[in-house]
Amino acid sequence: MGFLRLPDVETSERENLADLPFLLLTLLLTGLGLVMIYSSSFARALYETGDSAYYFKRQLVFSLIGAAELLAVSRVKPELLKKLAFPVLGISIVFLILVFVPGIGQSENGATRWIRLGISFQPSEIAKLGVILSYAAMIASFQEKMETFRYGIAPFAAILAVIVVLLRLEPHNSAIVIIACTAGAMLFLGGVRYRWFVLGGGVMLLGLAVILGAGGYEASRITAWRDPFSDPSDSGYQIIQSLYAIGSGGLLGLGFGQGRQKYLYLPEEHNDYIFAIVCEELGLAGALAILLLYALLILRGYWIAMHVRDRFLSLTVAGITTLTALQVFFNIGVVTNLLPSTGISLPFFSYGGTALLIQLGEMGIILSASRRCSAGFL
Repeated sequence: MGFLRLPDVETSERENLADLPFLLLTLLLTGLGLVMIYSSSFARALYETGDSAYYFKRQLVFSLIGAAELLAVSRVKPELLKKLAFPVLGISIVFLILVFVPGIGQSENGATRWIRLGISFQPSEIAKLGVILSYAAMIASFQEKMETFRYGIAPFAAILAVIVVLLRLEPHNSAIVIIACTAGAMLFLGGVRYRWFVLGGGVMLLGLAVILGAGGYEASRITAWRDPFSDPSDSGYQIIQSLYAIGSGGLLGLGFGQGRQKYLYLPEEHNDYIFAIVCEELGLAGALAILLLYALLILRGYWIAMHVRDRFLSLTVAGITTLTALQVFFNIGVVTNLLPSTGISLPFFSYGGTALLIQLGEMGIILSASRRCSAGFL
């Protein structure tokens, strides 16, 4: 089962150039994200720091560092990448534990998801990559044994269980959903029997029912999702302001820089809810153009996964591409109130230096894998 049963190649085989369309799409999305960071953040930056370009300048620095990182990672040999799979997973687990250490972990909005070690970042971002790399390495190693419980389920379930428990303690439910879905997609491509997906889906639904039944902030978010106007000044406030921004943009938008909701009406306007400002200023036409760029990036990623002459790399590319697609879908779903509110950023657009560095590093991994493609550019 799956389309990724590809033969490994000798490391001495001549490599191709990195995939130019994928590189250009990545840089274009990053550049557009920078432009929208400036437009969406200048009011809040002026209010909080006195410098209207504060967030833009910080993101610009990380973008330049990330671009250099992308090019450097694109030259990494696949053999080294495979050796780093489990160290990256181990480091991510250590960081997830450090979240709970006083003085290192940082709490925000009732959740402890950040750690500060010189810089602040979410360990869940590293955990996503760690799961992808470790799963790809194990699937590539186990090959035909993936249909057995001992090799195809047990080790993968153990890794996922550790990550899920640590994320739930934060809590960070959106990261749990994204990592679980990405892991499921990789196991599907690896050849796991269908019945295990039915069982896994049932476990996820049961866990969701237990969480919602316990009440707390998760239940309040479901209520706000179903009817934001039931509590317009508290739990429903953010989504109402987001919908105002989207609706006021119309077909062609109010014009770049002309949005109104960013003037401290919409919380997280330069972060998780930046797509609402995109819709307000660029309209439906601009929003669809950006979604088209994401679609092209994702399709190109899967194209690379299907043509890489190495099973580990093929699975890694498929995992990273699936992760990117899920984050785009969930973020836009939340902003448009299609889904309940979660803390998922929009790749390449949302403000956050370390997250951007990790995302561009992941794109560098795909570019590195594209050098082993069995077909040229399309």
